[in-house]
Amino acid sequence: MCGIVGYIGHRDAFPIIIEGLKRLEYRGYDSAGIALFDGTDLKVTKTKGKVVDLEDRIKNEITTNGTLGIGHTRWATHGVPNDVNAHPHYSNSGNLVIIHNGIIENYESLKKELSKRGYTFKSDTDTEVLINLIEDVKIKENVKLGKAVQVALNQVVGAYSIAVFDKNKPDEIVIARLGSPLAVGIGENEFFIASDASPFLEYTKNAIYLEDEEMAIIRANKEIKIRKIKDDSLVDPYVQELQMNLEQIEKGGYDHFMLKEIFEQPNAIKDTYRGRMLVKEGIIKMAGVDDNIEKFLNANRVIIVACGTSWHAGLVAEYIFEDLARIPVEVEYASEFRYRNPVITNKDVVIAISQSGETADTLAAIKLAKANGAFVFGVCNVVGSSIARETHAGAYTHAGPEIGVASTKAFTTQITLLTLIALKLAKVKGEISNTNYRYHLQELELIPEKVQKALESDEHIKAVASIYKDARNCLYLGRGYNFPVALEGALKLKEISYIHAEGYPAAEMKHGPIALIDENMPIVVIATKKGHYEKVVSNIEEIKARQGKIIGIVTEGDTNVKKLADHVIEVPETLESLSPLLTTIPLQLLSYHIAVMLGKNVDQPRNLAKSVTVE
Repeated sequence: MCGIVGYIGHRDAFPIIIEGLKRLEYRGYDSAGIALFDGTDLKVTKTKGKVVDLEDRIKNEITTNGTLGIGHTRWATHGVPNDVNAHPHYSNSGNLVIIHNGIIENYESLKKELSKRGYTFKSDTDTEVLINLIEDVKIKENVKLGKAVQVALNQVVGAYSIAVFDKNKPDEIVIARLGSPLAVGIGENEFFIASDASPFLEYTKNAIYLEDEEMAIIRANKEIKIRKIKDDSLVDPYVQELQMNLEQIEKGGYDHFMLKEIFEQPNAIKDTYRGRMLVKEGIIKMAGVDDNIEKFLNANRVIIVACGTSWHAGLVAEYIFEDLARIPVEVEYASEFRYRNPVITNKDVVIAISQSGETADTLAAIKLAKANGAFVFGVCNVVGSSIARETHAGAYTHAGPEIGVASTKAFTTQITLLTLIALKLAKVKGEISNTNYRYHLQELELIPEKVQKALESDEHIKAVASIYKDARNCLYLGRGYNFPVALEGALKLKEISYIHAEGYPAAEMKHGPIALIDENMPIVVIATKKGHYEKVVSNIEEIKARQGKIIGIVTEGDTNVKKLADHVIEVPETLESLSPLLTTIPLQLLSYHIAVMLGKNVDQPRNLAKSVTVE
């Protein structure tokens, strides 16, 4: 989950790498480092902390000349976050330097073998083992750096994206990828290397995404050469035109990316259904579904695999698919699915959901499903990502870049896209009347303006947040379609404020969690009028009888809950199946404001990274 950046060309490398690392801090921010080559000397500086700490150290330690460099921002796996374990890492000779995203699983056995041959290690990282293995191969076999990297990588087990530089070969950088993403920006006599395209958007719109088990030797003023790691065969590079722009990855006047992304949701939802949902014609057009409609219609079941917020979106989809399309659905944690020997057949459709399209556990679940003959459909946000390439078919959410580590617009756009699929299948199967189908389309078209209306409660939500910012624990309750929203609301609070929170089905409260309720316990209850409203009101009565502090998420104009709750936050009325798109908004804002009031870094919460590309 680390971020890597590299540059070789005619520009000063330092500002490109530093700015690129800042854009990649969503991938990790335990430590950071940079290596620059000025034509004579290799200069390395690294430090525990964020990229801004690295900048401060660089001012006192090195000059920043040079047109070749690599940089790294770390999310720690092997070795605690400190200066020594920060990347880049040297080989014993000091000639080779590496940055690495991933995990080398057999590093301990490799380390023992290298130690026997006289190698010493300063850090606790698997990465330092890898760079010394590359050096060992280079010396023993008397080969160039590219060949040494290839031979070494055939000896390792694990995941990686790496960039390696040899100061005795100052005109090239060698890169490779297995399981962790790596993009190469193609400029005029220059190349950019990064975990994603954001670091080089202002320099080029042309990029190559390495596939698994591919490596490349990059030299300024020359064509990039891509080869297969296993057999050394040449690969024809496929150059993509990037769709992102620089404005999308800037804060745009907001204090935090998370707040910006919360307020982007009306447009993000609209962009997700734009061109796919033709309301007047009563048509849903989705090429990935249309071209494989028989796969969906003949499926015995749909299995949804995902992690974190995407898993919660999958739970909402379970309700939608079963309710509207009458298709049985199972929702699985991708991290558990891959290890429990699941029963998968060629009659199953597996839907894999991931914002980044790089989630390691979800990718592994995809490969398992494909190996067992299932049809795999991807739902992700990042064009050209690994999941987009690995699945049989799929659809993008078109949410735009999501920089804040805590997902917001990813959740609502995933639900929007999955709703479109469910409605499409329900119509084709004849499980929904034409009148009801068109009503759903009309209501979905109105959701962006209703989300905008929900966002207008921001100041009121901020006032509620100020009352509960010092709570130690919090419960979130919901029923039906809004049970997953309760889970998601609790996750948001945990992620960015570090307050313990749990989500439950409202009816499950009296099967255990009710023991926690007292006058100090805030309980967020999603109590919109559609669905099991009367049941939820009864649950609120039970909380009230035990002096719990109730924050009700209610439909506009509600009076019953208002009489019982300590605070209410209103959302516009809509269909029950679409209500999660509205009820999640106040929960996102509540978490955001509490975290800000507590002085937390909402965009970069501790111990987390945006894209979990390692196990």
